[in-house]
Amino acid sequence: MSNPFPIPLNALRAIEIVARRGALAPAAEELGVTVGAVSQHLRRAEERLGVELFDRTPAGLKPRPALLAVLPQLSAGFTQLQDGLAGLTGRDDAVLNLTVGSVFASRWLIWRINKFTARHPGMEVRLNVTGAMLDLSRADLDCGIRFGAGQWPGIRTTLIGGQAFQPVCAPPVARLLKAPAELRHVPVIRDETTMLDWSLWLERAGLPRDFELKGPVFSDPSLAFDAAISEQGVLLAADMMSADAVSDGRLVRPFNLPVMGRNGYWLATAEGRRESRKVRAFREWLADEVPASVEGYVAQARG
Repeated sequence: MSNPFPIPLNALRAIEIVARRGALAPAAEELGVTVGAVSQHLRRAEERLGVELFDRTPAGLKPRPALLAVLPQLSAGFTQLQDGLAGLTGRDDAVLNLTVGSVFASRWLIWRINKFTARHPGMEVRLNVTGAMLDLSRADLDCGIRFGAGQWPGIRTTLIGGQAFQPVCAPPVARLLKAPAELRHVPVIRDETTMLDWSLWLERAGLPRDFELKGPVFSDPSLAFDAAISEQGVLLAADMMSADAVSDGRLVRPFNLPVMGRNGYWLATAEGRRESRKVRAFREWLADEVPASVEGYVAQARG
């Protein structure tokens, strides 16, 4: 009987990582070997298989079409192996490893995560707070919260919310704004990383899409929120993220004119990865908690 694995599993893993990441160093780090050892894995695998797997270019190693075609199967296979081993050791459901952006973490999640752990005693939540789009097929990540259109290669998504957005500011700044056109008279805080569209909101408000806005620029979205709260100007923010600050009076929505955008917050997991009990529990909690947080703001605003 022919060997179904003509190359060692470590070599196959090296091929998958290099094809996915485009470099030898990430594979060396994940496998705990040297870059030279990874290079040897690739060379010997190509010799045994009788095919070239990568094009060697000045920009790095580029997977050839045949490898690209099977890469999703390889990635899914290794992810399932990782999950299976975690299940055998009992670590699968004890710790939820979650990656989130700074705004979602600081403006929404951190104030509510105790409700999740109260619902699921004994489950620990570990947050990796970063603006980077981390590889969700990594063994040390279970899922992530990402903002965008919900379409990323190799990622399965469930919409959480956050599609409605509008300007917010501190109450003293709001008193200077009787109509949207008066935005020209106050600083407008610009977040360099935002995916919210000022031009879309301006059009909804009856202003030209190129209406001139001036004010401070921030590269950290969480600091942009703090600047708005500290009366430094008007910020365009998702209603979901500003709800708490609006409900307690630190921010107001001067025009009460929300716009629905194409982007939102999504629960994201790697394609081909089974949904573990802990991820399912987190998804179900989000489905309950997000509407509750929005309804709580609406009820308070009406009251």
